[in-house]
Amino acid sequence: MTSTLGVRSPGRPLPDPDTGPVDTTRDRIVTAVILLLAFVSRFWGLDSATDKGTPVFDEKHYAPQSFNISQLGIEENPAYGLVVHPPVAKQIESLGGLIFGYTPLGWRFTAAVCGVLVVLMVMRITRRLTRSTQLGLIAGLLLCLDGVTFVTSRIGMLDIYQVLFVVAAAGALLVDRDQMRGRMHRAALADRVHLSDFGPRLGFRWWRFTAGVMLGMALGVKWSGLYFIAFFGLMTVAWDWGLRRRYGVRRPLAGALVRDAVPAFVTLVIWPALIHLFTWLPWFASENSVYRHVVGTEVQDNWLPDSLQSWLYYQSSVLDFHSSLTTSAGNRHPWESKPWAWPMSLRPMLYYVEQGEDVTGCGQDSCVRAIMLLGTPAIWWLAVPVLAWAFWRAVICRDGRYAFPLVGYMAGYLPWFFQHDRQMYFFYASVMVPFFVMMVALVLGEIAGKATDTPQRRTLGLGIVCLYLALVVANFIYMLPILSGTPITPTEWSNQLWLPSWR
Repeated sequence: MTSTLGVRSPGRPLPDPDTGPVDTTRDRIVTAVILLLAFVSRFWGLDSATDKGTPVFDEKHYAPQSFNISQLGIEENPAYGLVVHPPVAKQIESLGGLIFGYTPLGWRFTAAVCGVLVVLMVMRITRRLTRSTQLGLIAGLLLCLDGVTFVTSRIGMLDIYQVLFVVAAAGALLVDRDQMRGRMHRAALADRVHLSDFGPRLGFRWWRFTAGVMLGMALGVKWSGLYFIAFFGLMTVAWDWGLRRRYGVRRPLAGALVRDAVPAFVTLVIWPALIHLFTWLPWFASENSVYRHVVGTEVQDNWLPDSLQSWLYYQSSVLDFHSSLTTSAGNRHPWESKPWAWPMSLRPMLYYVEQGEDVTGCGQDSCVRAIMLLGTPAIWWLAVPVLAWAFWRAVICRDGRYAFPLVGYMAGYLPWFFQHDRQMYFFYASVMVPFFVMMVALVLGEIAGKATDTPQRRTLGLGIVCLYLALVVANFIYMLPILSGTPITPTEWSNQLWLPSWR
């Protein structure tokens, strides 16, 4: 029997490389159905809820900026007032402006496309992580029915783009892990593992290179992409250490540091930084970019090229904006939300509300239309037990299936506690959701039981899982009006707000 906790003893069999599940025709059909559900839910009525045809909430910043890019290739007008994020999300959003013009569909189209892609990626990542196509399908269904992901996919803001690139980076690293298992296994079969105390070289890692590209794009959406670069970088080196240890490398930690850590730093730190700089090329290429000419006015001239001085001023102004936007300095917002309220969606975000006699469609003289960023309670209110169980399984039981989504979740969560005085909003938590539904899917897999369990145990477990999924479906349908801006009566609007903190 192979030990996964210590050095493999000579003469013992090699670890069995797991190739994962094989999709059946039924699995493919169900995958297509869930993707269809994601597509319909993301695009249905996408352009209906607006502020009299204009953007809502922070769309008011990003819709004109992205449309400006669609027309000129750059953000030109410094009168925007809040050009405080890198350009990648707005560059992607500008594609909708090119196709549909300055319309609600134009500034929300690419967000909806990304929302569908995230559902697909979460299904396939969870399938690879758990070696179960069924659990992958459950994770995809849960993500389809989550209120935060639903709203984030249907509004012209930046968050869904960061979710897309972060999840893509995580998935690429997971594929890289499995690929390295195969390479190490072939090295062991060729008796190359013990030629060096550090173990064998594993060659160029294209999937980790791809993860670096995705992390660079995530950084190009928001600077908080830095958190995922740090967490994912440590995770992949820890995987390399565990792999070398599993195959009996004499100095597995040193081997991981010598053979893997340096290339990982280049691929997951230096390379994303270069990708991030590459996304700014249109800014450098145009003389009319925002903040393009501040040398001599905002910046004292020095030996650096004027364009670089202006770009550095741009970055410093962004940093100054975010660092000074603190609660203690009097910057308060009625829908501000601190990170301790995020796991259970205790303080959501109201993006849009319109009520009165001008709103029709609910069957009464006065109606309400609202878009609230709110997590589906049937999913989010399980945060404490699910996270506690995930910690137990990952740390105490050393179950890597739980460790993977836990790292992604904490990368999007823990760093915010170190800047808790900063003005924060619940939409920062949107990047945590895909990793949380992976953990929920893992827990549901344990509840469903194993193939070796008794029929009675399996029937009970599967029954509980089906009842839970039915509850999630019912909960999402009930909440759908306040997630999509569907007209409802004032009484129904009040009934939707279950907690005082939701008001």
